[in-house]
Amino acid sequence: MQVIENSKIQEKIYTEKLENGLKVIIIPKKTQKKYIIWGIKYGSIDHKFMVDDREITVPDGIAHYMEHKLFEQENGTNSLDVLSSMGVDANAYTTNNHTAYLFEDNNGKFSEALDEFMNYVQNPYFTDENVEKERGIIEQEIMMYDDYPDWKVYMNAIKAMYHNNPINIDVAGTKETIAQITKDKLYDAYHAFYRPDNMAIVVCGDFQPQEIISEIEKRMSLQNANQNVKRIYEEEPKEIVKDRSEAEMNISMPIFTLGYKDEIACENQIKKDLALDIIFNILIGDSSELYQSLYEQGLLQTEPTFIYENSETYSHILIQGQSEKYDEVIQKIEDKIEELKQNGIENEVFERIKKKLYGEYVKSYNDVGGIATTFIQNYFRNINPLDYFEEFKGLDKEYIMQILNQAFAKDKKVISVVKSK
Repeated sequence: MQVIENSKIQEKIYTEKLENGLKVIIIPKKTQKKYIIWGIKYGSIDHKFMVDDREITVPDGIAHYMEHKLFEQENGTNSLDVLSSMGVDANAYTTNNHTAYLFEDNNGKFSEALDEFMNYVQNPYFTDENVEKERGIIEQEIMMYDDYPDWKVYMNAIKAMYHNNPINIDVAGTKETIAQITKDKLYDAYHAFYRPDNMAIVVCGDFQPQEIISEIEKRMSLQNANQNVKRIYEEEPKEIVKDRSEAEMNISMPIFTLGYKDEIACENQIKKDLALDIIFNILIGDSSELYQSLYEQGLLQTEPTFIYENSETYSHILIQGQSEKYDEVIQKIEDKIEELKQNGIENEVFERIKKKLYGEYVKSYNDVGGIATTFIQNYFRNINPLDYFEEFKGLDKEYIMQILNQAFAKDKKVISVVKSK
């Protein structure tokens, strides 16, 4: 067992790779809450892949469809209902690059819940009947997201950036694509990606590391299939698709997204994550001059949201907010970016934001669910979250300016707006 310790925040992380290749990460915390999350490196972008010499293309939305179907068991029960009846808070989600199943226990039912949890993830039960039954449920979810303005403005920004990368496909797919999902296609995708060497489990709470590893091992039945799986992604041009996208919805306040298509390659991803976080806070965080000015003028009522997403195949930055005068706000943000590029960043501002963010990172380790989710997401980025604290030391203004100039390029800019009808 490997032990990773950070004395600055007094955290100790234990990791173990089981014989079948599953990575287990334990984060001990003296708290009543116990949290577990099981992540699979399989998301909406993985719709084309090779299994040995056979090329397989599955319908868009199948990773999300499978997340729903895994709860249904051969004995007629639904594992989500079973876990809820125990009093544990269970859930699952699908993203562009991974799927995760999780539960939180507050009442001493962790061991009992773990039986059900590990059973349903490892034992898919897909039939023609239950796959068909789910179709209407997923269709309703797709329609719900179509009516969700925050999702619409996000997806329109992504589609304005990417030509071929499947990140421009809705995670849930479309009514047309999910109509093509069958039990055989679900089993193809399951056997290709639901492999121990393509998974990780993170547990956070009052655990003895060796004990919880033993509990996971004795419930583990999945083995790696003797096959070679390779994901297939089309080549993505560096250029954006278009610089603006507009839509209309029945909303009280227009929503905007200012986005930048970014370079994928990065020497130090953790350092870049921190640099972009600092840039956003300096640019239009709640304590920035620009936000305060826009707020006083009534142009912004709440702090915009900052999103930075990256993987081996995509990377982008999004700033999303609400304003009646969205074009004026967007222009002021762009002007501020150019001002910072020209004039640099003041020492006092840089140091203040750096200290603020460091404090927020430390504080985030008080939330067992947040910690576990952070570790599973970063595991699939080959990042140890404890390393962020070390990288804070090496952050300087010169590096921040380098990222500012590189990541906020005018020719990679897109604007997405959802207006009021």
